[in-house]
Amino acid sequence: MDYKKLIKSRTVRIKLMRILSFVPDAWMVQLQYRLKTGRKLNLKNPQRYTEKLQWYKLNYRDPLMAKCVDKYEVREYVKQVGLENILNPIYGVYSSPEEVDWDQLPDQFVAKDTLGGGGNDVLICKDKSKLNKAEFYEFLARWTQPVKGKHPGREWVYDNAKHRILIEKYIPSSPQDGGLIDYKFFCFSGKAKFLYVIADRDLGNGAGLGIFDKEFSRLPYERADERPLKRDIQRPINYEQMIECAEKLAKPFPHARIDLYNQNGCIVFGEITFFDGSGYMKFEPDGFDEMMGKKFEKCGDK
Repeated sequence: MDYKKLIKSRTVRIKLMRILSFVPDAWMVQLQYRLKTGRKLNLKNPQRYTEKLQWYKLNYRDPLMAKCVDKYEVREYVKQVGLENILNPIYGVYSSPEEVDWDQLPDQFVAKDTLGGGGNDVLICKDKSKLNKAEFYEFLARWTQPVKGKHPGREWVYDNAKHRILIEKYIPSSPQDGGLIDYKFFCFSGKAKFLYVIADRDLGNGAGLGIFDKEFSRLPYERADERPLKRDIQRPINYEQMIECAEKLAKPFPHARIDLYNQNGCIVFGEITFFDGSGYMKFEPDGFDEMMGKKFEKCGDK
């Protein structure tokens, strides 16, 4: 069942899921897993990566995870592990749109919801003179509205957290070269095993996604819900350094996805997430789900 065709508005889908917050987490993830993957969820003996992500949501609780998914709070963690040099400069973090001084904003910047995900809560400004000021503030106001109920995918790290506005430096890139290429490292027990390479991003409309092994060889698998990467992406010259950064950031966790950029040889931190796609994605061929699952050792309650 393609639930997105039944309820086309993402906003409506999220509101509906929050209304259903009274439903126990285990029941809800089993229902969502069935609807979105077409399979029954095995929580007693999970084997697939997507199954283990559901177990991870329900059973593993480390307060550091909640800090790391906040795009502002995570900066302190990045500094603590000695990687302050890969942080993108910021212009400020704000609790409400009224705190954002339009006149102090640079001509180019990126605004983000500190708890946003999936590229849905990002505004890229390449020329402030062409940005509608009123619409900009309305956009920010949507991010900071009070949120009631549980996270739609039952990702506990976002519950009871405060949404804020983060404005950071815009990183120039060339569309001819694929734009700002995103390297998403999948780390298990602190070791990188796979990565997504994402290029040709059209914000809000997807991007080209390729799956690579740790040696940066393209694998014959695709995300069924994403456009395949058509572009030939060369291994970055300082790729080994990127792996070192990803593994250092992922070290405390049974599993984490570490997102990095690499523009003109400069590594830039993106974000940390723990539940890629909320664990509801499908792969083609399907065997990659099981392959990833073997790398994800089951962790005990925390």
